[in-house]
Amino acid sequence: MSAKALMVLGTASHVGKSLLTAGLGRIFSDDGISVAPFKAQNMSLNSAATPDGREIGRAQALQAEACRVVACAEMNPVLIKPSTETAAQVVLMGKVWGQVTASDYHQRRVEDLYPKVLECYHRLASQHRLMLLEGAGSPAEINLRKHDIVNMRMAHAADAACLLVGDIDRGGVFASLLGTVELLEPEDRARIRGFVINKFRGDLSLLEPGVKMIEQRLGVPCAGVVPMLPNLGLEDEDSVSLEDRKSNWPDDASQLRIGVIALPHMANFTDFDALAMEPSVAVAFLDDPSRVEHAHVLILPGTKQTLDDRMWLRDSGFEEAVKKHPQVVGICGGFQMLGQSIDDPAGVESDGKARSIAGLGVLPVCTILHGEKTVRRATGESSLWPGQTFRGYEIHMGETLYETGTKPFAEIRREGDAEPMRDGAIAEPASTWGTYLHGLFDDDSFRHQFLQSVRRAYAMDPATTLVDASAQREARMDRWAAHVRKSLNMDLIRGWLGDLR
Repeated sequence: MSAKALMVLGTASHVGKSLLTAGLGRIFSDDGISVAPFKAQNMSLNSAATPDGREIGRAQALQAEACRVVACAEMNPVLIKPSTETAAQVVLMGKVWGQVTASDYHQRRVEDLYPKVLECYHRLASQHRLMLLEGAGSPAEINLRKHDIVNMRMAHAADAACLLVGDIDRGGVFASLLGTVELLEPEDRARIRGFVINKFRGDLSLLEPGVKMIEQRLGVPCAGVVPMLPNLGLEDEDSVSLEDRKSNWPDDASQLRIGVIALPHMANFTDFDALAMEPSVAVAFLDDPSRVEHAHVLILPGTKQTLDDRMWLRDSGFEEAVKKHPQVVGICGGFQMLGQSIDDPAGVESDGKARSIAGLGVLPVCTILHGEKTVRRATGESSLWPGQTFRGYEIHMGETLYETGTKPFAEIRREGDAEPMRDGAIAEPASTWGTYLHGLFDDDSFRHQFLQSVRRAYAMDPATTLVDASAQREARMDRWAAHVRKSLNMDLIRGWLGDLR
């Protein structure tokens, strides 16, 4: 029997589709229904590694976690990782497929990929009772509709009941709901079964007259109003939400101040969510080099465009600030930039043109970029703290070469490999280091060791409270699901889907 399908569409990007899909996934899983997420095409610089070494959007990995299923490439068959304003890397089934321009992709390439998307969907649907599909942006982008494979075309292919989500926190929610539906073709409009107003604040009684009027105008019911839930602590998907994260540190001398440089092409900024969960830590994303000196720890994060962001560090004034800082951590592309040089002989990041630039010269390593991407989960033991183990994942282009005598940051073992290998590097003195591993701060034991070590270096008292992020994450997922269940008319939604037994 083919799986039932529910699709979460939005009036725009960043209205809450990803998290609502995750919340619904946990609700249906709690109710004993075999459920899995699916997003035909995702555009994001936040990605995750699956157990079999594939790359998918971070949102789909979160949704799989919510559904209590193992993340796999079929859940996000096409991942687009922007590299410039008009070009991007396309990841198909978790592996690099190629570099394309926006116009070439939308006008031609997307049709080549759509059969693979359908194949992935049907494979997943054959294994589960319910599929939760997520749209992208708005289904009413009339200039892109002809080649849009992620919204209404996918809804028809899955025979999905569609739930339209609007964000009232942005203002104009009724106009956005009505405008979206009015711009849909009649056959698409027929798939919209109801709508949700998300991120509500205030007195619900003041909203109710508008809800009734828009129900009449749209001809479909309101499936619920979801109040804003503060301090949710579940990761956002894209760079739109990063703008909300740039902040100032609170005036609290007991907190460890961690500054993450807000690179223009920053990738996987969710690496630092677990650090931000610690009450003894304040995390800020820095776009002004004058703020670097106020950070106890400075982090150079991952990036989709290592060479361009390395030059941005120079041009923006961050270069000297990074070199002078006593405690610097480089993650993935940040690790590469801390080295002596970055060579791109095949033009992997430079439109096929060979390019070479000097690194920051902090770590005794050199990096050569090449077309094959490494995507693997791994466990390791840090050289900084012998016996301190951790787990994380690699998603990077290129190979880093060590100068004689360089001390690696860790010895790691990739999933599926019998032999260990070295990872990262440590500067002298050992307060600055780099690694290819994303997600290592999600590891509670490693994160606590790191934080206490830095506090000792600054003669700060040990943190009195340390968070169990793994347990908190599960609790936050359950808290969000309970909030969504309370806010939505789940009987109405179940009625759209029929028998789920």
